[in-house]
Amino acid sequence: MTTPMESSPPSASDPGVARAVDASIIHGFTWSHASGLGRADTIEDIEAALVDPELRLWVDVEEISPTALQRLGACLGLHELVIEDIAERNQRAKVEYTDDIMHLVMFALVYADDLRTIELDIVLGPRFLLTSHTPEWRPLKTRDLARMGVEHFLSQGTDLLLYAVVDPVVDGYFPVMDRLSDEIDLLEDEVVSAPTKPVLERLFRIRRDLLEVRHMVSPEREVFNQLTNRDNPLIARERVIYFRDVYDHLIRVTDELDTHRELLSGALEAYLSTVNNGLSDVMKRLTAVTAVLAGIGAVAGIFGMSEAGGALNLVEAPGFWIVTAFVLCIGALVFIYFRRIDWI
Repeated sequence: MTTPMESSPPSASDPGVARAVDASIIHGFTWSHASGLGRADTIEDIEAALVDPELRLWVDVEEISPTALQRLGACLGLHELVIEDIAERNQRAKVEYTDDIMHLVMFALVYADDLRTIELDIVLGPRFLLTSHTPEWRPLKTRDLARMGVEHFLSQGTDLLLYAVVDPVVDGYFPVMDRLSDEIDLLEDEVVSAPTKPVLERLFRIRRDLLEVRHMVSPEREVFNQLTNRDNPLIARERVIYFRDVYDHLIRVTDELDTHRELLSGALEAYLSTVNNGLSDVMKRLTAVTAVLAGIGAVAGIFGMSEAGGALNLVEAPGFWIVTAFVLCIGALVFIYFRRIDWI
């Protein structure tokens, strides 16, 4: 069977291919000592820019057709497996090296009504940085790049630009963790005051969100542990400290995840305890009511209907009233007893 990698790419002169390439959203930035900061927003511009051996390049891709991705990967010298991973966007957080190119996969978190994850494929080469993602997350709008500009980082090296891209991703985890923490605090109050089914559903939803965050953050922590503790020719030695800062932030996130998981487990246990206590209260009240009625029924059963029938002659036989008064006294005494022990 012929795979997409094995099939020959269509010619760029084909009208269908041209429309697919034009539909791609590519933001390209170039920098060199001679010309400063420039733009290369098409694949043709990127191919032309790479002719200059002193030029540095950042290509940020939001949407790209398979054909355009093949052309872009070919001019950047990417391995076909790296191109396939970028196209599929179903990877786990990882770092892989192919020749002199590093492929880094991370995830950005967005929390609105629910938790959403955005895969970021980042490829670092000696002269270029490639970032691929969906339009929901844009590195150009992050704090440092928006404030200092692309030229500030690209002029100092693609490794520093890589830091400017990944640092806001990790910093963006903290608002999400704060949002989850606030929800856990609310749930801790609600499980005690009103342990309802919607509260339980929210507990399990947040528990699932925490597990999803942990499955992403834990591999990223190992990735940056490698970047900061192993020699990497693509990252200058003086720049390692920047990535160590990102690694420290990931450690804080994992610590907060452990804390939130413990708090959520405590809230779930409190919910189950509250429900069980409520059930115990119901059973106690039913038991107390049953004891009161059983006492009344036992006394009434001893005398039977015959005594009640004789007691209808109120002048000759006041027994009906005597039995009734006795039964009510027993019921009242039993009720008072259960009331004192707080069963009613």
